[in-house]
Amino acid sequence: MIRVSGLTKKFKGITAVDSVTMEVARGDIFGLVGPDGSGKTTLLRLIVGIITPTAGAVSISGAGGGAGSGGKYPGYMPQRFSLYGDLTVMENINFFGRLYNLSRKTISRRADEILELTNLSSFKARFADNLSGGMKQKLALTCALLSRPDLIILDEPTFGVDPESRKDFWKILYSLNGEGITILVSTAYMDEAELCRKVAFMSGGRLAAVDTPVNLKRNFPFKILELKAGLGDPESLAGLPGILDADMFGDRYHIRVADAGAGRKVLEDFLAARAVDDFTLREVPASIEDIFVALAESEAV
Repeated sequence: MIRVSGLTKKFKGITAVDSVTMEVARGDIFGLVGPDGSGKTTLLRLIVGIITPTAGAVSISGAGGGAGSGGKYPGYMPQRFSLYGDLTVMENINFFGRLYNLSRKTISRRADEILELTNLSSFKARFADNLSGGMKQKLALTCALLSRPDLIILDEPTFGVDPESRKDFWKILYSLNGEGITILVSTAYMDEAELCRKVAFMSGGRLAAVDTPVNLKRNFPFKILELKAGLGDPESLAGLPGILDADMFGDRYHIRVADAGAGRKVLEDFLAARAVDDFTLREVPASIEDIFVALAESEAV
C-alpha cells in the first residue's frame, strides 16, 4: 500500500532521513521503532506529505495524501495532541468532519460509531483539555477515522499514556485492522513493537532492519544470558572476555554473548571472585528490545 523509494530529507545540512526504502503491505500493522532523533517523525511526515523530500519518492495506492494519487486521504495522527482544548469532544469532531466536507448527518453517524469503539460516547460534552492523556489520544484517533480511510498513520500515539490506556488503544488498533485498515505506527515501546506484524528499526535516519518480530528473533546471531545479582551498574561487566554488552532490564541484567556456555563460565568466575553467591543466571530468548539495543549499538559504531 505504501512504497517508499530512496527517501531523503535534509535540514540545513543535517540529514534527518537518509535514503530510506521500504514497503507497507495492505492490511499490515507496520511498526517504526527507534531512539529519539532517529528520524521516525520526519519519515512519517514525508509519507503523509506534510513536508517535501530532498530526494526520493512516496507512493500510496488507494489513498491520497503523500502520494497525491487521488482517492481517500490517509488518516494521520501526529505525535503531539493537536486538537482544540477549549472545544468539546463533539465540537472537535464536527470541526474535523467539516474539513473533510462531510455532511452533519454523516459526521453524527460516523462519530457515534467511532466513539462507541473508542469508549468516548459518554464524554461528548467534555472539553478536550479536561480529558485524560489516553482519552485525548482516542479523540485524536476518532478525528483521524472520520473520513473512513483505508490507511492510518500514527506518530507515537501512546507516548506518555498509562499502561492500561495503551492496552485499550492497541485493542482499538487491532479492531480497526480487522476491518481492513492498514496501520503504520511509530512507537517508543518495545512491547508495542511485538504487537506489529512487521517492524522497522530506524537509527541515524536509516533503516537498520525490517522484518517480522518472529524473524528478527529467529535470525538474531547472539545469545542472551539473564543475570540477577546485586552488582549495581552493568558497566561492572564491561571488558570481561566474551561479554559483548550488558544492560539493565528491570532488576536483571541482559548480557549479550556469542557463546552461552563460555559466557556463563566467565560470569560465574567473575561473581565467585567477588564473593557473590546470591544470584541467578540463565539463558533466555532474545526479546525485541535486546535486538534493537544491539542494532542501535552497531549503527552507532
